[in-house]
Amino acid sequence: MKTLLSWINLSVFVLFLSSCGPTVYMTDDAKELSYEHKTLAILPPSVSITSAKDISGEALLEMQNAQSLNFQSEIYKALLRRKSKGQIKANFQDYQTTNVLLERAGHKDTPLTPAEICEVLGVDGLIVSNFTMAKPMSTGAAVASTLLLGVGTTNEVTTSLQVYDCPTQKIIFNYDWRASGGLGSSPEDLIEALMKNASKKLPHYNNDRN
Repeated sequence: MKTLLSWINLSVFVLFLSSCGPTVYMTDDAKELSYEHKTLAILPPSVSITSAKDISGEALLEMQNAQSLNFQSEIYKALLRRKSKGQIKANFQDYQTTNVLLERAGHKDTPLTPAEICEVLGVDGLIVSNFTMAKPMSTGAAVASTLLLGVGTTNEVTTSLQVYDCPTQKIIFNYDWRASGGLGSSPEDLIEALMKNASKKLPHYNNDRN
């Protein structure tokens, strides 16, 4: 058990062995529309863990839901850090407020359209993300890692981050990114790696600030 825990603790410092360059899409009017965004909401990411072995469907669903909240929190904090540096002017709705408003609107039971979500949340834009995590570790290690660090190690992670403009009801920005190999074990590691470059590509990013 000590050997396992030591391995898990060390795995926090493991970085990506390889990653594919991101694919970025932005509409011609994305920058102009972003100037009108006073407040953006970060929706709970969609998380899919594939190739899971020796994990029940219920446990897998619970793990995916837990990671969705972890990733949402980390994206929120990452964007707030950039805002504090003057790199982004838009405000971000507190993610807990976002989740409460969505729950009150019955979003889990009856999915809402992006336009309806904008109205429920009272924001100018939405940040939507998807995570597909392949080949999590075996049950014992995954449970231990989840309890201690928040997420199990995977061999590949594919992410997609989009910005939806509420007034025009369209996606104005899309960022796709994939990493494979050894992956740091915490949600902080994964989101920091994603947002390090993704945030600089956002139409809201102030290129005059580093």
